[in-house]
Order: sequence, then C-alpha cells, then structure tokens
Amino acid sequence: MKLRITVLSVMIITILGLILSCGKNSISEIKTEELLKNIDNPNYVIIDTREDSLYNGFKDKDAKRGGHIKNAIQFTSTWLNYIEDAKFENFAAGKGITKEKTLVFYDTNSENLNNVAAEFASRGYKVKTYNDFVNYANDEKNPMESFPNFQYSVSPQWVNSVLQGEKPETYANDKFMLFEVSWGPLEKSKGYAQHIVGAYHFDTDWIENGPVWNLSDPKVIEANLLKNGITKDKTIILYSAENQLAAYRVFWALKWAGVNDVRVLDGNLVTWMDAGFHTETKVNTPAPESSFGGTIPANPNITISTPDEAMEMQKQGLKLISNRSWDEYTGKVSGYDYIPGKGEPQGAIWGFAGTDSSNVADYYDPDGTLRNPNEIFALWKTQNINQNDKLAFYCGTGWRATVPWFMTIMAGWKDTYIYDGGWNAWQMDSKYPVQKGAPNDMKKPDAKMLSISPDKKSLSVFNLFISSFCLLSSCSRAGYFSSKILILFKFTALISASDSIFAFRSPVYGFPVIALKYAWS
Repeated sequence: MKLRITVLSVMIITILGLILSCGKNSISEIKTEELLKNIDNPNYVIIDTREDSLYNGFKDKDAKRGGHIKNAIQFTSTWLNYIEDAKFENFAAGKGITKEKTLVFYDTNSENLNNVAAEFASRGYKVKTYNDFVNYANDEKNPMESFPNFQYSVSPQWVNSVLQGEKPETYANDKFMLFEVSWGPLEKSKGYAQHIVGAYHFDTDWIENGPVWNLSDPKVIEANLLKNGITKDKTIILYSAENQLAAYRVFWALKWAGVNDVRVLDGNLVTWMDAGFHTETKVNTPAPESSFGGTIPANPNITISTPDEAMEMQKQGLKLISNRSWDEYTGKVSGYDYIPGKGEPQGAIWGFAGTDSSNVADYYDPDGTLRNPNEIFALWKTQNINQNDKLAFYCGTGWRATVPWFMTIMAGWKDTYIYDGGWNAWQMDSKYPVQKGAPNDMKKPDAKMLSISPDKKSLSVFNLFISSFCLLSSCSRAGYFSSKILILFKFTALISASDSIFAFRSPVYGFPVIALKYAWS
C-alpha cells in the first residue's frame, strides 16, 4: 500500500488581516511605448525582479539579447523571504525605491513578478508591471544594458547544466572542474562535508602562505594546481559553502596564474540547494596533470605584491581602497589576533566592507548573492572612487578585497589591482606611513542597505508549495491570488503543528494560513 500525502490549503483572513492585507493602490500594466517614454524619467524606477545572472547579461529564455532594460535596478523576488517587515521600506529606500515614484516591475516569471508587485502595492507604492520583456529584448531599437564580463558570475542553473554535459551560454569547452573552496586540508574542511555533486575540494593554502599570506611562489602554485588537475585550458568553476570570500580569492589567483576560463557560483551552497539541486558527501579525488599549458603567472599585472610597490604607484595616482570594517579602517581594532598593528596605509580610502574581518556584508544582497555592481559603484562615487581611476583594493590579508575587484572585472573596468600584502604586510615595518582615525573626521558612510532577518537554513526547512484559493478579491494582493492555483510560500515561523493540521504566517503576505493534511492509500 502506497501512502500519498497532499497538502490542501485554506486561507483564513481575519478582519484585522484583511485590513492589513488590502492596500489602497492597485496594480496596472504598462506597455512598451509608455515604458520607453519614461525610461529616463527620474520619477520612474524600473525594477528587474529576475535573478542576478539574467540581469548581468545572460539571455533569458527566448530572448535574443541578455542583460536588463536601460536604467533598471534590481529587487529579486527571493529577497521577500529575507527582509524584516519593519525594515522593508528603509531597505527599499536604500535602493532608490520610494512611494513618491512610479515603480515599474518586470520579469519573465509571472509568479515572481506578481509576488513582488503585490508586496509593494500592498504597502502603498505606485506599482505598474511590464509583461513583454522578451519582445522588448528582441527589438534591437530598445535600449539594454549588461556587464561586459557577466559570464564570470554564474547561476546554479548554469552550473547544473555544465554538470549534465550540456553547453549553456558562454560555455564552449569540453573540460571542466568544479571546486568547493575553503581553508584547510580535505579532512578538516567543514565546507566539503556536504558539497555539490561531483565537486572537488580546493584548499586556499595551495595558492598562498603565511605569515603575510601573499600568493605563494609561482612554482609552488603550479605544483599544487597540477596535483589537483587544474590546467590553463580547463573551465574552473568555484564556489564556497558558506564564506564566498574564499572562492573570489581563488578566482583572482587563477586569473593571475593564467587559467583562461574561471567562473564563480553566485551565492553559496544554500543557494544551490534552494534551486533544487543535489549534494553529496562522498570524497571526489581529481586526477593530476603533468603540464599547466603556460607559464605562471600569465597575468602578473593584476597584483601589487609589496608596500613599496603600492607606495610607488600611489605617487603615480593610484588610490588604495580599504575593504576592511569601519573599526579596522579607523584604527580601533586590527581585525586579526595575529596582526598587532592598528590603522591603515597613509592615504587609504574606505571602500565599504562588512562588520568584521570575516565578511564584506555591504557587497551582498539579502539572499547571499552578489550585490548589483552598479549599486556599489554609486556608493564608491561618494568616496571619490571612479571607473577611470587606478584602484588597488586591499584588506588584511587579501580575501575581502577580491570581491570588489571581481565586480570591477565583471564590469570591464581597467587599471584595477589587488594589493596582496594588505594591511598585514604594511604594519610589519614601521617605515611605512600609517593613518589612524577617519580622515577629516569623516562619519561612517551608509551602505544604503539594511540587512536581514531570517536564518537562511531555517528558511530552507520550511519551503512548501501550497495549492490555494483566495477567499477575497477586493484588494491588490487578494485579487492576484484569486486567479492562482499554485503559490510558493517560504515561511519563517511555525505557529502550531499536529498530525493533521499546521499553521504559519507568511512573511511576505502577512496573513495566517491554515493547511490541512490529508492522507489516503
């Protein structure tokens, strides 16, 4: 006897819930002509609700051109599950989304589009939806934008396609390797304990060494790469289970070494799992190679190794950009238990970072994916960091700095480097000038993005598809759901549970939902 369980849902909206759920503003549709008329209108905000890779430049299904509508910003639909309700409007305002402006949302996934549009409409924003993006993209006269090297940042779907032996966009190779990147040998790697199917482990010690933690000798790096099957002509896909900094650090090192095609999964292992793809626990051992296929380093011009080099290039106009936390930048803490010195290289400019030496939270979106580079570039302008400047990014030992550098490379910027020695090398010798405190008593700049509430892992536990009918259709949210049969809810708080009934509160839609479980043979 085979037991099948289905979940039928009935939405119960109390009088209070009805009041909260029904916004005064309705959602209207905008056509291409009106969109083009207002594409440069500062009172309109065009918002792309698709995932990063499509915004960055990969082609959507049936679209002849990739990227996004000119001037569009991002508000990905998955973010609705991560932004605290009380911080929602401040978060949106940090991205330029306010109630005074007309918001135009677009997506090729109608479910995602309508979910985001309904959320904003219910909060009193002026909302329009654009439902003809593919035809827009296929008309060469319509202005589009993309990042020149968008292919460096890839989605779980792209990675899975390669793993399945397919040829997704921008991939034309027949040899690839997938690595989970973290510090430490295989037997001690927590990140590799559960990994993407087929992935190998990459120990960051293969490309750097203490006490400065600069890149190792080229011969040492070459030997480690060959031992683990990495050659110049293979496509190398990198990801980190938790801290993406490791993957971006190795991306930079492999480009320095001369690997032609290197990609980074946008997000982390949870991003992969939430996309519905499998993991495994077995150890995969790469076959070694005998020849890299070129001389290492092939691209030494992307690094500045020593403080002496950095100081000399400063005299020639180079800007040193600190991607250390504000307390590190102002000299309150060193940031590391093995780095005694506090402060920054003289003349260093703060380029946004994170809460401590372990992260660059300012550079990530609520779902853990990479933030839109255009947002970061706008923040940099407030610090007089511009595209045509010579820029060297650094942190304590080189991990954090690779994220902003990666953004500049994806966007096609020239003259950007990693100052590999970082603060660690600088503070080792008193001859190098040090600044302490914020220059000119500057206050900490606002990263214009509020973070995040629910634990990502807990969200994954409670992913559920609910077949549902809405009881009411008199407001923007309820009216939308009355026409839908299948709704994806990701919920954060389980209110009650039993063998036959459970209830939760949707973080997006705000009303309680009762779901009845029926089983039959």
